[in-house]
Amino acid sequence: MTQTLVLKAGRDKAVVHGHPWIFSGAVEREPHKAAPGTTVLVESASGKALGWAAYSPASQIRARVWTTETTRPIDHAFFKRRVAEALAWRQLQCTHAGLDFEQTSLRLLHGESDGLPGVICDAYRAQRDGRRDDWLVVQITSAGGERWRDAIVQALIEATGIEQAYERSDSDVRALEGMAARTGPLGASGAQPDPAAWLTENGVRMHLDIAGGHKTGFYLDQRDNRALVGAHAQGRRVLNCFCYTGGFSLAALRGGATEVVSIDSSADALAIAQSNVALNGLDAGRAQWWCDDVFQALRRLKAEGREFDLIVLDPPKLAPSAAHAERAARAYKDINLLGFRLLAPGGLLFTYSCSGAISSEFFQKIVAGAAADAPADAFIERRLAAGFDHPLKLGFPEGEYLKGLMLRKR
Repeated sequence: MTQTLVLKAGRDKAVVHGHPWIFSGAVEREPHKAAPGTTVLVESASGKALGWAAYSPASQIRARVWTTETTRPIDHAFFKRRVAEALAWRQLQCTHAGLDFEQTSLRLLHGESDGLPGVICDAYRAQRDGRRDDWLVVQITSAGGERWRDAIVQALIEATGIEQAYERSDSDVRALEGMAARTGPLGASGAQPDPAAWLTENGVRMHLDIAGGHKTGFYLDQRDNRALVGAHAQGRRVLNCFCYTGGFSLAALRGGATEVVSIDSSADALAIAQSNVALNGLDAGRAQWWCDDVFQALRRLKAEGREFDLIVLDPPKLAPSAAHAERAARAYKDINLLGFRLLAPGGLLFTYSCSGAISSEFFQKIVAGAAADAPADAFIERRLAAGFDHPLKLGFPEGEYLKGLMLRKR
């Protein structure tokens, strides 16, 4: 029997306009005793069918819309179609970008923007001991994704031919859905990822820690931005803040930077970063690795009168929700203020926010305020975002979590 979720009068516009989230405050009547992840028919107050959604009784996001095509059921075939559509798009974009889809590490599923709310999948085209070691890494943060987990994983394995799959559903967001964290092998292979594996991006080799690294093991969303930093690094003194395992640092070293100072609070991440320098045969003498609090380190650098020609500010998520936005704004302003003061005239500042609760407009306003207080006369050279494999659904602005600015200081 079909379970139904009925919206309050006047609360159907968001669904009609393509927003996939239905908050509890918009719901007039919920399905009776429906289990988490149950597929429900969403109806307007007048009884009009609006689409199929996954029900989540524990979350403030009470339902996530799978599709507004009410004539098609939510079944195994639905998820095969969604996966096929997502892969076809990325294959096309790889062709336009001159990339080999079979050789390039990519995000294959990007949640709501691929019509699969709360479902992420990254494909890592890795190598180990001189042979291919490809992996699918899946992260599920929604009750609907959890209910259809096996069907989605199977569709991915069949569509890609990659048999090694691993789950990294350890995001804090799962708790909001009433789900515990889960990690481990998926599919029939039962294989465990080897932290000695490495991937190649823009000609740079980097170690890949699927089981223990951040997110799904790596930050694929910054691929294009790392290439951009590398293209502007020639002859420059570079400062990379929150460097993690050194993605931007490696790009700068390979691009011809004369000096690269990299700062992170994780000694383990810095050890991997240094091993990445050796993996690429780069000059370790041009690289310095500081295990320190970034905010304190920047103040020390300023006190010492240091200057840099290119600075990267890529902090972790500072605003996990809208309730944290104002506090995060103060931290973003502080770090950008310090960045501007350390930036030499004519220098470039690459500054980012990966907080979904901070809009692009708000982020620019924060950075502009930092420039005014520095003071620094700065110009926007380019607006920055994640790559094509992290698509943005027009009716879902929350999906634009990564935003950045490439700025030039006069």
